[in-house]
Parts: sequence; structure tokens; C-alpha cells
Amino acid sequence: MSTVIEVKGLTKTYGKVAAVQDVSFSIESNKIYGLLGRNGAGKTTLMHLITAQQFASSGDLQVFGEHPYENNRVLSQCCFIKESQKYPDSYRIIDLLEISSSFFPNWDRDYAYSLIELFRLPLTQKIKKLSRGMLSSVGIVVGLASRAPLTMFDEPYLGLDAVSRGLFYEQLLEDYGKYPRTIILSTHLIDEVSQMLEHVMVIDNGKLIIDEDADELRGLAFTVVGSTTSVESFVVGRNVIDRKPLGGLMSATIMTRLSVRDQQQANTLGLELSSISLQQLIIHMTNGRIEGKVAIHE
Repeated sequence: MSTVIEVKGLTKTYGKVAAVQDVSFSIESNKIYGLLGRNGAGKTTLMHLITAQQFASSGDLQVFGEHPYENNRVLSQCCFIKESQKYPDSYRIIDLLEISSSFFPNWDRDYAYSLIELFRLPLTQKIKKLSRGMLSSVGIVVGLASRAPLTMFDEPYLGLDAVSRGLFYEQLLEDYGKYPRTIILSTHLIDEVSQMLEHVMVIDNGKLIIDEDADELRGLAFTVVGSTTSVESFVVGRNVIDRKPLGGLMSATIMTRLSVRDQQQANTLGLELSSISLQQLIIHMTNGRIEGKVAIHE
């Protein structure tokens, strides 16, 4: 696979506040990435830097092998749909669709209009009068129909009900299968998208704490439940990232892969073991109890 984005020591500061701190990573072609983290973690700033909407304070950033700033060769291959997307007040949905072909070389007009019907959007309605959900749907239509080699969605689901979100995920996967490209999803609904993500990047306080294939993260931690005494015995010497009393019971989440020996010990102590979801894992990793970059491989 070729490299689409190469970032080395990237930092973006606003006065004394570092929104992105010394971040380094690479993103490959034709994969679906999840860019995850809490509000204010630096995700949107990072996407603004990649699409040359902001300038880095230091570090190096290349997109498709070139610096993106004032570089139409690069920017014409990118589509960034952000939750605060602004359009001219006079624009109707149909105006946006018709002008998009001049921005995106791979624009598929027929596909765009089929998506308009799917999301039940009023073509002649002015965009400024759309509801939050309809505005999100418009962004999804543009993002998918652009078929840009690098397509980024920043919180694309705001205002959408579960049915509309399901349509988005379904269309994204179907079209990605037909027309592979690099897709970056920044979202808080991690459980909804976890199965479609091929690679996960987690930003916390401006720092990259996870940069790993999704398969490597699955099964990285587990929860043990049972009597307080038995749980306390089981967790001795282990990396406990969460602990909750449950009356006379206790629940503990342990950062390690579950081994046969762990299962045998849990059975002996009468404990229940269960895996945790990707969303639960990331919540634990960004709750302040884990410092620095998370080591995935032992």
C-alpha cells in the first residue's frame, strides 16, 4: 500500500495551549481509519492541518507525498466534511451538488442524486434553512459522492436518527467496496462504527496515544466480576485500569490479553470474565488513568 499521509513531530499551538503535541503517524491508501478521542482532544485540529485549513506550529506534514498548503494537486484529492460546515446563504442543495463537480475530479453526479433520494432531502431547499440532521445528510452525500482518494468525516452523524446513521454506514461500506479510497471517520459513536474500522488512532490532550490496527485492539482488555476478595486476589500484579464495587461484589478491568492461565485461575476463584468493546476500551484509555502512548504489543 502507498502512503497517503505522513506526519512527523506535528505540533499546533494557540498561544500557550497545544492542541496537537508532537504527533507522528502515517496513513495508508485504501483503508478505513477511526480518529477517536474526547471533545477538545485535537482531532478536528489535526484534520484542519491535513487539509491545509490551518498551519502547523512545527513539524512536517505531507499528503500524497507533497505539502498540502496552496497545493491544488493535493487538495483536489481531498474531501473534508466537518460538522460546522458552512455554505453560502443563497445555496440550495441542488446548487451544492452541481458545483461539487468542479471541486472533486471523481464526483459521481448520478450517485449523489441517488443519495439525495435515499436521505429524503429537498433539492430546492436553501441549505441555511435545513435542520441539523438534514445538514449532516448533505455532508454525507457530498463526502460519499466526491469519491475523493482521501475523504474525512468529522462527526458526520450529528442530528441523524438511528435509521439515517445506519444508511450512512451501509452506503459507506458498499461504495468503499466498489471504489476503495482512504476514509477517516472522527466520531464519538465508536460502537456503531467499530466493526468497519480497519485502523484506530486515538488522540488525547493533543497526543497520539493509540495508532494500531483495529484487530490488535480487540481483546486487548477484559473485565472480571466476582466477590471482592476473589477479584482482589486475581488482579494482584496486573495492570488494572478500572475498578468498581458492586455491593458485595467487584468489577475490575485489566489491560492485558486473556490467556488460558487467566481463564483457569478465574474458574478456580469462581469469577466471570468478559471482553470489553472498543468503545469501553477507549473510554478507559482516555479517562486520565493511563499516561503516555499505550503499548499494544508485549
